[in-house]
Amino acid sequence: MTTDHSHLDAEAVNAGDEREDRLFRMRHSAAHILAQAVTEQFPGAELAIGPPIDTGFYYDFRLPRPATPEDLERLEARMREVVKANVPFEESRVPKEEARRLFADQPFKLELIDSFDGEDVGLCRHDSFLDLCRGRHVHRSGQVGAFKLMNTAGAYWRGDERNPMLTRIYGALFAKQADLDEHLLRLEEARQRDHRRVGRELGLFAFADDIGPGIPLLLPKGEAIKHIWEAFVRELQTQYGYQHVWTGHLVKEQLYAKSGHLEAYLDDMFPVMADEDGDRFRLKPMNCPSHMTLFNTQFFSYRDLPVRYAEFGTLYRYEKSGQLNGLTRVRALTQDDCHIFCTPDQIQSEFARALDLVRETLRVFGINEYRVRLSLRGEDDGGKYVGTVEQWNQATQALRAAMQANNVDYFTALGEAAIYGPKADFIAKDVLGRDWQISTIQVDFVQPSRLGCEYVADDGSRRTPVVLHRAVTGSFERFLALLIEHYNGAFPVWLAPVQARLVPIADRHNDFAADAGKRLRAAGLRVEVDSRTERMQHKIRDAQLQKIPYMLVIGDREVEADAVNVRLRSGDNLGAMTVADVRSRLLDEVAGHR
Repeated sequence: MTTDHSHLDAEAVNAGDEREDRLFRMRHSAAHILAQAVTEQFPGAELAIGPPIDTGFYYDFRLPRPATPEDLERLEARMREVVKANVPFEESRVPKEEARRLFADQPFKLELIDSFDGEDVGLCRHDSFLDLCRGRHVHRSGQVGAFKLMNTAGAYWRGDERNPMLTRIYGALFAKQADLDEHLLRLEEARQRDHRRVGRELGLFAFADDIGPGIPLLLPKGEAIKHIWEAFVRELQTQYGYQHVWTGHLVKEQLYAKSGHLEAYLDDMFPVMADEDGDRFRLKPMNCPSHMTLFNTQFFSYRDLPVRYAEFGTLYRYEKSGQLNGLTRVRALTQDDCHIFCTPDQIQSEFARALDLVRETLRVFGINEYRVRLSLRGEDDGGKYVGTVEQWNQATQALRAAMQANNVDYFTALGEAAIYGPKADFIAKDVLGRDWQISTIQVDFVQPSRLGCEYVADDGSRRTPVVLHRAVTGSFERFLALLIEHYNGAFPVWLAPVQARLVPIADRHNDFAADAGKRLRAAGLRVEVDSRTERMQHKIRDAQLQKIPYMLVIGDREVEADAVNVRLRSGDNLGAMTVADVRSRLLDEVAGHR
């Protein structure tokens, strides 16, 4: 006997929708209250827009002077006065001409009014404040919930760097104070785990003005993690039948014109370079046209397919300076990229192979919770997509079928596709519950046709292969940021840049420590010897701050027994173990990716 729970599901969905609508109204109303407080505290302030967002709200302003932390305190205090007054929100509509008169001294509002369709516009008034508005507010200001002003940031008007830079004031808002407190605790933990902070403290990476913004520099420990990452993914890809190639850093611009990237991706490319012969070159922003060109240098029949080209290629993308953000948004990135040339009949099996590879990789790196998003084409926004509707339909149908055949649960998102085809994006969740887009598998019927890729079919005809684009962890830089924050810098032993540090108690123990270190390194372990003249407890504390998994303390008894006293970064003391036993223990953890 089965029970129909559809009515319960519908009730849950309706309740969720009601909660979302309630929060939207609260956050929208709070944004208006913030704007009122700003216009009172900053006479002459020009108002832009103020929407609700997932965790609260923001409002953009052009202010006569920069806002300080003290200003935020005063603004929040004034907002609380308006909330306490419990004034009503009153929505109305007026003709555009009347709206222009009401906002004659607000240039951004006048621009918005001119951009609206229809003959009239919406307004909302509360207390003494009037704003343009499409509606959906709480009835009275006392209903906005628990809020806190968080910070300011710069934002271009309408997101265009050619427009004026505005001041954006962010606020957090939740229905209950307990929910707000929990959100603030999560933010504080995220701040403590911020990869920029932790990476600096652990000596993993740096940025330098002399090199340029958005170009990360890996210090020895950061490069060690990169080497481990690449070696692991390379070996796993080899086991899965991928061949590794290399296609350099520069590409003739005309190749990107053929592929469609030049038209659709031009703003994200670095400026063109020309040689004495007049050839125009670009720093490589993606690998796919290069891999397809490499495919075209060989002769393939249907018996040779699939062909799987993998590359750890460094790519260069002209991210706007205001969008750069630590390792998560950079201008130079290394991608574990792959392009699979196959027949239409092989799409499902190759998708399954890539899916198994992605799942195994994420498991080993400790990423056990993720969702899969089917990213589809949205409305063409002036050249974002290339290829015909038929090619897109064919690719979308093939990807849906492959996901369903492999029992992949997914949700769909319009407008998130690549310029040449739909994709399955793996969105991982870290220990703080934050989403990170990393792996991707894409189906492409467009580029191989545009670039003339062909194979000889079983009937002797020449046909165009399908290309699956696949990245296991995406860019190393973004993945490193995820790993740093996920583990808070306390990497598992197999991934830690330094797996153990030998701590001699006195100078007379240094020779034994050096010999023990040599033996451990000979086994392939990453070991340091701290031979400084500092006190032992200081050395151990320093190793803990560096989040080194093992501290191996050496005194007189340890030297006599060819042993070390084993302490963990957690503070646990495992006692004395021989150097051979420590080596075996560490090698077992490395082999098990622990």
